[in-house]
Amino acid sequence: MTPPPHDSGQPIDQGSRESEWFLYLIRCKGGQLYTGISTDVARRFAAHQLGKGAKFLRGKAPLVLVFQQKIGSRSEALKTEAAVKKLARADKENIISSGHLARI
Repeated sequence: MTPPPHDSGQPIDQGSRESEWFLYLIRCKGGQLYTGISTDVARRFAAHQLGKGAKFLRGKAPLVLVFQQKIGSRSEALKTEAAVKKLARADKENIISSGHLARI
């Protein structure tokens, strides 16, 4: 059986409607937080756990998915991801503890 293709974050469904995108945060060994986007967070997180996701997360297991939220379009998700990556750690921790990301 061949492994699933690398998930670049691109939607699988290229149909007429636009795919729904999610922003997610992963906590890794040492408490570092990784921010990413995907149309299928469970699949993307599984890829990260197998070391097939972002290079940043390789060798930093155990990984814990600590937050996810539907954002909307790919464009909105990319903008939100960039904004969250610029936030201070305390602000990211507030997002995790509140369970909600207010519009940035």
